[in-house]
Formats: sequence, structure tokens, C-alpha cells
Amino acid sequence: MAFFDFLEKDRTIAGSGFNRWLVPPAALAIHLCIGMAYGFSVFWLPLSRAVGVTEPLACAAEMDLMARILSSTCDWQISMLGWMYTMFFVFLGLSAWLFGGWLEHAGPRKAGVVSALCWCGGLVISALGVYHHQIWLMWIGSGVIGGIGLGLGYISPVSTLIKWFPDRRGMATGMAIMGFGGGAMIGAPLADMLMKHFATDAGVGVWQTFLAMAAIYFVFMMAGALSYRVPATGWKPAGWAPPATNANAMITTRHVHASKVWGIPQFWLVWLVLCLNVTAGIGILGMASPLLQEIFGGQLLGVGTAFNELTLAQKGQIAAIAAGFTGLLSLFNIGGRFVWASCSDFLGRKVTYGIFFVLGFALYASIPSMAHGGHLPLFVGFFCIILSMYGGGFATVPAYLADLFGTQMVGAIHGRLLTAWAAAGVFGPILVNYVREYQIANGVPKAQAYDFTMYVLAGLLLVGLVCNLLVRPIADKHFMTDAELAAEKKLAHERDAAASTGAAAASGGATSPIAVAFGWLAVGIPMAIGISITVQKASVLFK
Repeated sequence: MAFFDFLEKDRTIAGSGFNRWLVPPAALAIHLCIGMAYGFSVFWLPLSRAVGVTEPLACAAEMDLMARILSSTCDWQISMLGWMYTMFFVFLGLSAWLFGGWLEHAGPRKAGVVSALCWCGGLVISALGVYHHQIWLMWIGSGVIGGIGLGLGYISPVSTLIKWFPDRRGMATGMAIMGFGGGAMIGAPLADMLMKHFATDAGVGVWQTFLAMAAIYFVFMMAGALSYRVPATGWKPAGWAPPATNANAMITTRHVHASKVWGIPQFWLVWLVLCLNVTAGIGILGMASPLLQEIFGGQLLGVGTAFNELTLAQKGQIAAIAAGFTGLLSLFNIGGRFVWASCSDFLGRKVTYGIFFVLGFALYASIPSMAHGGHLPLFVGFFCIILSMYGGGFATVPAYLADLFGTQMVGAIHGRLLTAWAAAGVFGPILVNYVREYQIANGVPKAQAYDFTMYVLAGLLLVGLVCNLLVRPIADKHFMTDAELAAEKKLAHERDAAASTGAAAASGGATSPIAVAFGWLAVGIPMAIGISITVQKASVLFK
């Protein structure tokens, strides 16, 4: 339809006066919204008493699973609600893989709009599910449809940012992907505030919160999507020249088609690099609170009492301290995405991942002795560094892919690589949780139940180091020929600067500095508020 022509990729080609610094806040606007997927656990307890309101109203013991799913007269178990969290990341990976090629051709603006419709529409369907107390509507709404929105929103800016910042690929992708890590930092306190506002004697206020957040997120995500611009073919920053091929053999000036990466060894080596780095971090992130409580127990309160010997009141006190620990780890996860990805522009991606694996191995291997020695500050500090490298791995890998496979289809290739995230999301929690349970079941004290896990994770990082060392430049046979590249650019609706006169009008000519400042303030203020809240919660760890 002509009405939607403004979504077409060739209508988003920037004119010569466009300021590239308007693209990162556009990407952040989307990532900060979809990043709330990390914070959805804030809804579990209220939803577990959506019928009973003050206390959960348990389903009859004889009810089977299907009856519980369809029942509107008894409350859901948290384990049932948790499936939505699993669906988020399963469908994120699947949609990023399946629609990555479409995104390269359709452009980031159309992908961003579809992401907004899916993520916010999923929240609306979930609100309907809560209102009618039908959990299957929540699974379909936020889990499936919202998960597709997550995948499209996550990869939508990657290729565009790399093309706008060929001189700072890591920094550019780090800025955007930092937003995904920070989404819960903003969204969870917002959701908590809204639920308290909407709660009544007859309801917990969740469905109203879903609708309110859908409206807020839709405005931000659409503003971000409509602000996307792509550079004209051949554009480069003023005064910057592409590095000579022989200066860094790991950075190519040619391009691999996304459909060929499954058969290229380097793709699978980078897949393992990401998977092993994420596996080591994601399991710990999910168990951070009980890990700190069970290892240090009464030491967190200044008393020499094991966790199992604490009173109920004391356990409540150390739970608050552990919540601060979790918040601190989240903050380093977010900061690491920007800092490590920016450092990779100077160090190189391969060296940066080498640091992740060598330093990570040393830290994981040292943690048991830190714990048994009661060195709480070092224990906390080691995990903060580990989580910064976990986040840094996510933010550095798009630039790693662009270096190896070229920039033409890096968004689609990145989408395929995110299947490593889905795999790590299964391996990490299973490894940490089940090893812990096995240890405790065999008589190992809770304070020592994580030791073996730390050594296993350290071993996984050594495997990741070997995989990273094996990464070599791509063989010539895998790159597109000039004719294939020209055909791909045609499919992607690319035009060079000389042919983009209409695009200049579409971009509005020169970008106003006020527009750039407003864009950064629109995402910077919520991030500053979220960081402030997180720091306040983490401060209890040092009292």
C-alpha cells in the first residue's frame, strides 16, 4: 500500500547531511523496551495470586495439566508462568535466524515497526489472558508473538550501526546491545510502581500494567524505528579510510552470503565461542541470589552461622543483601557490553575474546578459595568482572562477525549465530542447578556445593579459548563474487550517494543538533533513573 511506502528501505537512505549519532539512540529506544524480557519475573508472584489476590488459590490436586491451563478459578503456579520466560529466548533465537535475511532486504525501519507491533501486541494479548485468567493467551501473546518481536528488535540495528560506524564497530553495537541488558533495570521498577498503582482489593493490577507498558513501549519503539536511517552505498565517515587488508588479516573488505555460513568452519568456531562464554555467565546470573546466600550465610550479617542455621528473620535480611548483589551484577553486565565492545575496536575481537577466556578461567578457578576464605569483597568483585565479560561477549560478537564475514549481510549472520544463545540458555542453568542439587543430595554442605561447578565452568572457558585461537580468516571461495554482491545489493534496495537524491529529502537534509540531543536525552534519562535505582539496591551489600 502506498500509505506504508515510508517503511521501505529505499525511503530510509540518509542524505549527505544526516548525523550518524542519531542512530544509536534509535536503537537504544527499541532495545530498552524489549529488554524488559529479562525483568518479567517481577510479574510472577502477583500473577501467582491473580485469583486469590491476597493469597494464592491452589488448584485441586486431581486437576490435570490441561485443566489447570484452562481453569479460571484457581491460581497459576510460578513454574507454569516461567515457561513464558523460556519462550522469550527460544523465539528470539528462532525469529532472528528465520527473519535475518528478510531484515537485510526490508531494512531496519520496517523490522523495527514489526518488532514494536509484536512486542507491544503480545503485551496486549497477555493483558487479555490475565483479565480472563487464561495462561495460554499469555504464552501465545508475550511468549510466542512477543518473542518474535524480541528477535527482530534485537538484530534490527546491528547491520545498520556497523555500516554507520565502520571506524568503531564494537562501540556502536555495544551501545545498542547495552540497552537490551538495561531494559529490566528500567522496566522492572516501572512495572512494580504500576502494579501498586492499579492494585485493588479485587485485583493485583497486572493486566492494567501490561496495557500501560504496551502503550509506553509502543511510543518509544515506533520513535526508534522511524528514526532509523541507512547510509548510502559507499558512504564513510569524513577523514576515515578503510584499513588495508594486509594490516589486519582478520578484517575483510569482502562479503559472505548468509546462506553459506552453515558450511564455514569459522562460523561454528565463533558459535562455540559465544555459546561457551554465555553458558559460563548465564547459569551464574540465574543463581546469583541463592549462590551468595548459601556460600556466605551469616557472614553477610557479621555472624558465623551457616545458611541452614539462620532464623527466618536473618534469612530475610540476607535475601535483601543478595538482591543488591544481583542488581550489581546486572549493572556490570550492562556496562561490560559497552566498555568491552569499545575496547575491542582497539584490541581486536579475537584478542578481546582471548581476554574473556583467560581472565574468566582464572577468576572461576579462584572463586572457591575466595569463598572458603570468607573474602566477600573479592568474591563480589570477581563475579562483577565475570558478568561484565558475559555482557561484553554479546556486544562484541556482531563486530567479530562483520570483521570475518563482511558487513553486507552481518545482520542475517548474527541472527543465525544467536542460536548459540538459545543453546547456552539451556546448558548454563542446567549445569549450575543440577550439579548443585547432585552435590547437596550426596551430602556436600551448601557452602561448598558450587565448588565443582566453578571448576567445570573454568574448563568450559578453556575450550572456548581453544576455539577462539582456531579462528582464521575466511577462505576466498566463501566470499560473494562481484556479480553476486551486486545482485544482493539490488535485493537490499541499496543505492549509492549519487543516486540517493530522494533519500536526502526523506532524511530531512542536515540533522539538527537539537534532534540529536533530544534523542540521547529520551533514552539517557530513563537509563540514568534505572542505574540510580540499581545502585541504591546494591548499596546494602557494602553496609
